[in-house]
Order: sequence, then C-alpha cells, then structure tokens
Amino acid sequence: MNLSGPFIKRPVATMLLSLAIMLLGGVSFGLLPVSPLPQMDFPVIVVSASLPGASPEVMASTVATPLERAFGAIAGVNTMSSNSSQGSTRVILQFDQDRDINGAAREVQAAINASRNLLPSGMKSMPTYKKINPSQAPIMVLSLTSEVLSKGQLYDLASTILSQSLSQVPGVGEVQIGGSSLPAVRIELEPQLLNQYGVSLDDVRSTIANANVRRPKGAVSDGERNWQIQANDQLEKAKDYEPLIIRYQDGAALRLSHVAKVKDSVEDRYNSGFFNNDAAVLLVVNRQAGANIIETVNAIKAQLPALQAVLPASVQLNLAMDRSPVIKATLHEAEMTLLIAVALVILVVFLFLGNFRASLIPTLAVPVSLVGTFAIMYLYGFSLNNLSLMALILATGLVVDDAIVVLENISRHIDAGIAPMKAAMLGAKEVGFTLLSMNVSLVAVFLSILFMGGIVESLFREFSITLAASIIVSLVVSLTLTPMLCARWLKPHVPGTENAMQRWSIRLNQRMVSGYARSLDWVLRHKRLTLLSLLVTIGVNVALYVVVPKTFMPQQDTGQLIGFVRGDDGLSFSVMQPKMEIFRKAVLADPAVESVAGFIGGNGGTNNAFMIVRLKPISERKVSAQKVIERLRENMPKVPGGRLMLMADQDLQFGGGRDQTSSQYSYILQSGDLGELRTWYPKVVAAFKALPELTAIDAREGRGAQQVTLVVDRDQAKRLGVDMDMVTAVLNNAYSQRQISTIYDSLNQYQVVMEVNPKYAQDPETLNQVQVITADGQRIPLSAIAHYENSLQNDRVSHEGQFASESIAFDLAPGVTLEQGTAAIERAVAKLGLPEEVIVKMAGTGDAFAATQKSQPFMILGALVAVYLVLGILYESYIHPLTILSTLPSAGVGALLSIYLTGGEFSLISLLGLFLLIGVVKKNAILMIDLALQLERHSGLDPQASIRSACLQRLRPILMTTLAAILGALPLMLSSAEGAEMRQPLGLTIIGGLIFSQILTLYTTPVVYLYLDRLRHRFNKWRGVRTDAALETPL
Repeated sequence: MNLSGPFIKRPVATMLLSLAIMLLGGVSFGLLPVSPLPQMDFPVIVVSASLPGASPEVMASTVATPLERAFGAIAGVNTMSSNSSQGSTRVILQFDQDRDINGAAREVQAAINASRNLLPSGMKSMPTYKKINPSQAPIMVLSLTSEVLSKGQLYDLASTILSQSLSQVPGVGEVQIGGSSLPAVRIELEPQLLNQYGVSLDDVRSTIANANVRRPKGAVSDGERNWQIQANDQLEKAKDYEPLIIRYQDGAALRLSHVAKVKDSVEDRYNSGFFNNDAAVLLVVNRQAGANIIETVNAIKAQLPALQAVLPASVQLNLAMDRSPVIKATLHEAEMTLLIAVALVILVVFLFLGNFRASLIPTLAVPVSLVGTFAIMYLYGFSLNNLSLMALILATGLVVDDAIVVLENISRHIDAGIAPMKAAMLGAKEVGFTLLSMNVSLVAVFLSILFMGGIVESLFREFSITLAASIIVSLVVSLTLTPMLCARWLKPHVPGTENAMQRWSIRLNQRMVSGYARSLDWVLRHKRLTLLSLLVTIGVNVALYVVVPKTFMPQQDTGQLIGFVRGDDGLSFSVMQPKMEIFRKAVLADPAVESVAGFIGGNGGTNNAFMIVRLKPISERKVSAQKVIERLRENMPKVPGGRLMLMADQDLQFGGGRDQTSSQYSYILQSGDLGELRTWYPKVVAAFKALPELTAIDAREGRGAQQVTLVVDRDQAKRLGVDMDMVTAVLNNAYSQRQISTIYDSLNQYQVVMEVNPKYAQDPETLNQVQVITADGQRIPLSAIAHYENSLQNDRVSHEGQFASESIAFDLAPGVTLEQGTAAIERAVAKLGLPEEVIVKMAGTGDAFAATQKSQPFMILGALVAVYLVLGILYESYIHPLTILSTLPSAGVGALLSIYLTGGEFSLISLLGLFLLIGVVKKNAILMIDLALQLERHSGLDPQASIRSACLQRLRPILMTTLAAILGALPLMLSSAEGAEMRQPLGLTIIGGLIFSQILTLYTTPVVYLYLDRLRHRFNKWRGVRTDAALETPL
C-alpha cells in the first residue's frame, strides 16, 4: 500500500492541507503564553495564624500543634512543616502531585474550623490559608519611596490603591506588600504615671474601646421624611484620642494624654523596607497560573504612568525587579538558535545533493512541521518556554530526517533514470514503513516519560509532547508534501548536465561509499572483534555513569540573586537594622549589581531580613550569577552577630514553600524527643562546617534567644485574689502591641495599638513597675506575687510532620557537584552515630535529586522497553528490535564521555539528551535493517550480502540525517547568552552521543544483525520452524 500515492496525484489538495497546518499553527503561536519553564503545579497550601505578643513556643504549642493534628487527617498530605516565631505561625502543607488543590483547600478550611475550640481564645481572627506554587517566582517587584510621607502612609497607598489596581491587570495573581505595615494610632503608656494616678492598663483599654465604636444607629421618620442617625463615635487620629477622659479624679478629668503618649504611627514597628539607598515599601507581584509573563509584565508597565498620576507628587513608584528582560532575552536567543538550526540543516541537504531545487523541499517541509506543532501545543495548554523551544530546536534535526529519507530515496531513483513522478511513487512507497518505524519508536521514547510520574514527568511533559507532536506532524508532511514536491519540482536526470555542485556531491558520495565499503568488508571478516567492541561499550557506559559528576538541574543565571540576612538569636530590631545596612551597601557597591531591594523584620522575626538583588544584563557584567556570589562572599565585611547568605534565583524551586530557606539545599533533623534533637543538632552543624565540599552554612547559632520567665507564687496570688488570667492580661496589655480597637475608613481599616512606652520595655526590671489589682481593689506590683528568671528560648520553633525539627541550609563549594556534596554529608553524619530517635533527610533540591537518582535507571529501562515493544510489533519479530537497540550503548558512551571530558555535570537535562539519543540513534539501524529485510525477501540475497548492500545504499541518508541532527543541536551547545546553562548540556549530550555512535554503529549494526540472524535460524531449527525472511513481514 502506498500512502503517499493520493497526495502525489493531487498536488492542490496536498498544498492546501499543508497551508491549513501552517495557518492553524500560526494562529496558535500568537495565543501561546510565555514563561521560563513549563507550568508545574506543586499543590501547596500555607496556613497563617497570628497572636500578637505570643512567644514562639506558645505559638507552636497552642496554635501549630492543634492545627497539625487536624491537618494530619487530610488524605494526600505529602509533607507538613510549620514555623512559629514571635506572634506568628505558618503551617506548610504539600500534597501529592495528583491531588486537586481546590479539593484540598476545602478540607484544609474544614480542618481549621474543626480546630476552632482548641485555639487560643485571644486570637483576633481565625487562621487563614492560601494556595501557592513554590516553583513560581515573582515576576515583578515595585517600590514606593518618598521624602515626605512616612512608610506607614506609603504602605496605606500600596494597600488601598496600588494593590487593588495591580490585581485587576490580566494575568496578575497575588500582590504582596512588605517593608512596613498599615497606619495605626499607637498608645504608648507611662507605667509610673499610671501607678501615680492609680489607673490600670485595662482601664485605659476599656476607655479607648468604648470611645471608638462604629455601630448602626438606625433612623427616624415622620412618615414623609427619613433622617439617618449618625454620631461622632469614630475617632481617627492621635489628636482625637489624646483628650479622652479615663475618669475624674479629685474633680479633675484624667485624660489619656496625662498617662500616655499618643501618636500616629504603624501597626508593627518591627518592620522596615528599602530600595537601594531609600526607605521603601515593596509590592511583590505574582502571576496567575498559566499567564503569559511577558504580556502580564507589559500590561503592568502600561498601567504604571496612570498609577503614578494618582499618587501624591512626593511619592515615587519605581521598578525594583523585573523578570521579563531576562526571559525575553532567553526566548529570543532560543528563537535565534532555532533559525540557525534550520539554516544549518538545509545546508546539509544542499551539500549532499548539490541540487538547489532539492534543497527547497526540506526548506518547506521543516517550517510546516514546526509551525504545525504550535497548534498541538495550544490544544494541550502549553507555553513557549525554554524546554518547549529546545524541543522545537531539536525537532529541526529530526523532522528534516523524514524529508531527507524520502528526498534521498526519490533522488536516487531519478539519478537511475526513472521519471520524477514514477520515482516519487516508488521512492515514497519504499521508505513508508521505514518512516513509520523510525517515528513511532521515537514517539514511544518520549511518551514513556509521561508514565514516570513525579518531578521528571511534570518538568518534561511539555518537552516530550511537543517533540512527539512535531515528529507526528513531520511524518504526515513527509508522506504527503515531500513526495508531491519531489514529483513536481525535481527534473529528470540527464547524464552530463550536472552542475559543478552536483558533480562535487556525486564524487563525495562515491568516495564515501567506496571507503565505507572497504572498511565494512574488513569488519565483516572480523565480526568477533567488532562484537567485542560493542560489549566493551556497555561496560564503559556503566563505568562512565559512575564517575561522571551528577547534579539535579544546571544552575541558571536569571539575572537575580536572593539574599537572607540572619542575626544571632534574640537580636533586637534596632540592633539588626545597622547590620542590614552594612550588607546592603556592600552588595550595592558590586559592579555587577544594578539594584537592591528588601525588608527586615515582619513575620520573619526581628533578627531576619530578606533582599532581592537585581544584576546587570549578562552582556554588561561578563560573569555568571554564581561568580558574582563568590565575589560578594570574598569581599563581604565581617559583621559580628550577622551573616548574609546569597543564592542565585532559579526558575525551578523546590522545598514545598518551606519558610526562610536561604539556599536551594537544606538538611532536616526531626525527633519526637526534643532533648535529643537539641543535643545532636549542634554536632551535625559542626560536622557540616568541617566539610570542605560545603559553604555558606546557615544554621541556628547559639543556645537561643533571651527569655524572661515570670514565676508566679500561686498561693500568694490566690490569697490576694489574683489569678493567672489577670497576670497574663496585664502583660498582654503592656508588651504585645495589642490591637484594642478598629478605625473604619472608606478604603481600609486601621488599628489602635496599645503598649507601654518602648523605653520601659528594654529591660526585665521594668516588669516590677507593672501593677495588678487585687480582689479588694488594691493595686500591687507584680513583684509582690512573682519574680522573674532569665533563661533562653528559641526565636523560632519548627515542626516537620508533627515532630520538632531543625534545619541546616547550605551551598556547594565552587567545583563541587550535588552528588559529591550529598555523599560527603552522608559520610559525615554516619560518623556521628545519631540515635534512632533523630531522623535526618535532605530537603528541597537535594531531596528531589535523591528521588530522581533512584529512578533514573528505571526511566531509561522503561524507554528501552517501549522502543522494543513498538519495533517488535512493527517488524513482527523478537530479534530485529534487539539489533536496532544494539546501537544505543555507543551513544551512551559518547554522551557521558563528552560530559566528562568537558568538566560538565550529568543533570536532568543530560538525561533528557539520553532519551533523545535513544530515539535518534536507532534511526540508522532502522534504515539499514529495513532495506536488508527487503533485499532478503525480494532479491534472494543471503543475510550478509543483504546487510552489506543495505549499508552501502543507506550510507548517504544515514550521514545526512545524523549530520542534520548534529547541526541542529550545535547551536544549543555553542550558546553563550541568556539561558545557555539550560541549552548547553542538552546540545553537548546529543552531539557527543551522535558522533560516537555514528562511528561505531555503521559497523556494529551489520555484525549484530548477522549474529542475531544466525541465532534466529538456530532457534527456529530447534523449534522445527521455517526461517525464510519472507515469513517476517513487517506490519
């Protein structure tokens, strides 16, 4: 059956079919979103709860633990961790990847509701949750600065105007605000004056709460008119609260201003942001899932002039971070690489055939195949990203293979004197099954990835389906458009009319065939030696895989660094700020840095800070982001009690949303025995610091933060009529920035915050000035019923699962791979001899690396089995698929050897290259074996004569297809601009594998064919079955 016949005879229909494919693809291309990597959905939900003034241990025991127990009953929870700091708790739930995030969110909300009665009664609001995707980084950061307005006012503008407007931009998801907090009226009480006037803290609190109310008041009506009742019950500014009367004393009014300082300030004074050298409020913009980053950023930029216009003239709205330039540059580089690959592939066709008309045929076939792929990408909801564009670049060398095989076979018949129309019909029919075998088996390789699950499936799904789609479209084009164009465009061969290029091509082909024939004859006389070389390559594969350095993913240069500043446990906000300033100035002074933005305090605690470092374009700084980090580490001044950890921001991030992870790599210790955990954690940290393979160790330093423990004499307190609730209420009023009333505005809501004057909260001795009221109304100091003790506490309490945990973040020393670092850690921890009660594990990228390392052999085996099954079905043979698969060991040697010799690392991108080699290298064997079987069946040749003839006849298309694949991958390997770190390993793996396999398989394939044919004959003879080749009819 000739599938191409109807299309060759109907050129108009064939051209219109190709035009339809181009139109669908062209329209789809404009609809595809743009992103750095495929959409990867890690179902993660973060639950946040706050209780102002509560210590980390109180937050952990009274908030985190009840929530964790409830969440532990939810099906599909993969990991659960929590971090409790001063007044704040975050519980991070990561679900199985196949878990529906919306269904999980409903169960999380139900668990929160079920925990309501177990949570502290003083919580102002119930815990809230949000769905996040930790693999997606913010796309933009904006900063608000002003020399006139306070940071609280800037935060208010960001919250009421900017955040709302930005959220309405198409493609924008969540907008987070940091660097300050909302404006608030702060009541700073003077304990000495309160004691002097005999006023309790609760007297002040109730006075303010009763004076500032906002309740419905109804209306009056006379039947014809209606009057809405209003009152001056809302107090808005500090000046409105100052004259409030607490009570009358000796006939005189005791006002709030007599015992407190009232000022307009912010809700949380332990929070500060910056942009370069200015104090700033930051807006962190995240995109919606699947949104086009470039379009979203452009839409935001288009709104900025209008947003600036509605802001006060003294406020500047600046762009602190923008990911789109790097993404644009990366995608532009990928698109240019694609065009270069197309040009090189077409050049190969012209050099081998020497015919300009013939070269035009794949020139049309390639764009039809590639553009048609965009339609399938759109139907699957894919995006234009680094991996899908790499798939298209590699597809250039693959899709042209089909056109080359058809074109070369038809050209060979035309050169033999057959008319173009007849040659097209005959040539297309001869290679139809060959094309089917090559492409179906190649598709099987990549579709097998879709059944692997986990990270590999999520990451490479778009790559695999895009490449498979381009191959399928190419198969259709090669069986329709290519033979039709050959029949219409190629001229009959007239001996003696060849141009100079054609004569050169003919001579080149003759010399190659002649030289190959001599070497092949020698190989066929020394088959055992050749077979031995094949067996050696299998062993070399294993050896190289063991010695080649391994990592998870290549380190990207996204033009952005993430910095974490850690202060010693218990460090105050006022002491932490100048330390942050030293780090900020040092980073900003580096010549590769364009801007720095960040904030200190907030939910991270007073001794933690965060910064985003925007680097200059790579064309200006000339060094990679990792080199910038190394330089900053060397030049960073030593800051007592503070340290800065930097890491290059990555498009692909792991860790499940884990809080405060200052590196891609982290190590977790957990135990149900808190004493054992605290005993062994410092020892593990010390072991990490002793490893030369690691650097930038970030671990909890010291024994903990300072804590004041109030020890109440319960018997004495009971005699005086004082209970523990009264004591904790007094402390809450005095020291926890308690929000005691709400100011309602047309645009927002603001708080009234009460605490003692900060100067009375700097030393534990001030506790003696706080008084409580006894049952008979007497005022006594706390010292009458209690004393305080100084102790240490953790400034952060972490749980992994429901057990206490500690983490160690680290980076790899220059030149150290993740595999080497992991092995060093395992050796060091093994020497410590940790007890069974302490469980240790890698987290984040290290955990993902360990999982993929275990599954890699099974992934490769699965691809081989898929290819074997497909080829066995197509050839109706158990033996011939083994001959085809025998080409793969040499490709593996070439790929691994190229990585090893160039000092590279075997990553998931390299693994992807191996999968591609499995699909590509076997094409050579298919071209040989398919023709050899035809010659055995139809020409009566013995196996050795048939395979020898097939090798010689198919030498030119084999060389053309291999060279096309190599040149298609060459721009990837030579890439040096943005995104090169992702493309280079793939190009290097493919080129190394193709070159080495090309040299060997031209000789090993015919030898393996003959040995397996002999084995087949012996097996069939033993079974008493005929062994004629004619019985093995391909599907």
